[in-house]
Amino acid sequence: MLDHPVESRAGAYDLWACALIRSAYVDLSERRYKRAADTLGAARRVALRGNSSLATKHWAAAVQAEAFAWLGDFDACEEALDEAEKVASLSGQVSNGGWLRFDGSRLAEERGARYLQLNRLGLAETSLKDALTLAPLAAGHSFRRRGAVLVDLAAIGAKRKDLERVMQYGLEALRLARASGSGYVARRLHSLTSELGALGPDRRITELKAEIGSLTASREGMA
Repeated sequence: MLDHPVESRAGAYDLWACALIRSAYVDLSERRYKRAADTLGAARRVALRGNSSLATKHWAAAVQAEAFAWLGDFDACEEALDEAEKVASLSGQVSNGGWLRFDGSRLAEERGARYLQLNRLGLAETSLKDALTLAPLAAGHSFRRRGAVLVDLAAIGAKRKDLERVMQYGLEALRLARASGSGYVARRLHSLTSELGALGPDRRITELKAEIGSLTASREGMA
């Protein structure tokens, strides 16, 4: 017989919700955004019956925000982000170090990325700049996370046809990718090149694209 049946049932709901979240990640990777959003909605409902001291429901909301952003639903994305940020109100250990690792520490940059997906450039820029001020993203810390934020800021500059901002953030991301050898940052930079065409012919942009191409090629040659 279980000594703590109530706690055990709560844990089962959290495990169930996390399984749904992981299933939704597959749908996101295969661009089935509506299906992912629905699955994550179910995960949020299941998580409400779980352990209220864990961040399961907040994790589900954070991932659902991405699905809503891809669907272009600003209001639903904003609601999900706001729910995810309530993780800060939990006390004690909100993740268990195993199947649940979400603690909300990446939400500032994720909010910025979601706003960029939704083409809310002002909101995106504010959130991403705020993210750069956080200790984990400071220069010399997480190359992967800082690099992603820099690339997103460069993309905002490209959408605004702001050449100076593109060069500022694009070159910093390029230097970081070279110094760290981060394949992730290199791939993010490669995706940025599709945004740079909107800037028209410019020597500095041409050189930036060439440098990104050289970086990508050198990493492919090492693979």
